[in-house]
Amino acid sequence: MANVPVVTKNLIIVNALLWLATVVLRRTGIDLNDVLGLHYIGSSQFFPTQLLTYMFMHDSGSFSHILFNMFAVFIFGRVIEQVWGPKRFLLFYLITGVGAGLVQQAAWYVDLRPFLQAVDDYLVNGDSTVLSRYLNIVEGVIYPSDMVVAAKEQLLDRMLTVGASGAVFGILLAFGMLFPNAPLFIMFIPIPIKAKYMVIGYGVIEFFAGVSRVSGDNVAHFAHLGGMLFGFFLIRHWKKKGIGNGFFLG
Repeated sequence: MANVPVVTKNLIIVNALLWLATVVLRRTGIDLNDVLGLHYIGSSQFFPTQLLTYMFMHDSGSFSHILFNMFAVFIFGRVIEQVWGPKRFLLFYLITGVGAGLVQQAAWYVDLRPFLQAVDDYLVNGDSTVLSRYLNIVEGVIYPSDMVVAAKEQLLDRMLTVGASGAVFGILLAFGMLFPNAPLFIMFIPIPIKAKYMVIGYGVIEFFAGVSRVSGDNVAHFAHLGGMLFGFFLIRHWKKKGIGNGFFLG
């Protein structure tokens, strides 16, 4: 790690330390992910600071989650930091991470809107026809309003995302824009793929994975796309403003 640029190195260290802290504290009944992870904005567990802190948290039950994210930061982040410098790279990392969180909030809102509307309909007219599709209740039975509200809040509180993937996808986008023709190898594919095609491919895969909503898939695909989207517009903004032509420092 001696030759790794300062921001890249510290991002890896901070993420690793917080992952270890999450693993250790969970054994004592304290879940750091529940505190620092990103909750849905309509949840009582949501705090604005989570838009920043969630990107430094990872699934304590999956070492591969943090391993692959930090490996990508190590491989691609150090190259971009050497090109842009530490301050600009850190700014890009944080903005794409926050942007990914905002896009995830928007995706949650779209998914939850029918459910929230069904709850409102039930509280107003007692119609549980639609609500029974979302909650374990019997259609036609009248339940106390406070019980329905409590069930809604419990469901909203379970909406949680953690991980640096949004910022990582922003880094991948930046690498593809800086070095579009750089040859990259993907596991199990024996031929090199140009960086620009790999980035486009990842974007297409994430989009269709997010839209298809496969049962059991708990990956925040739209957050990944959000990191790429914010990264693209940030680079375009820098280029328009003549800040190092949007790519290299001037």
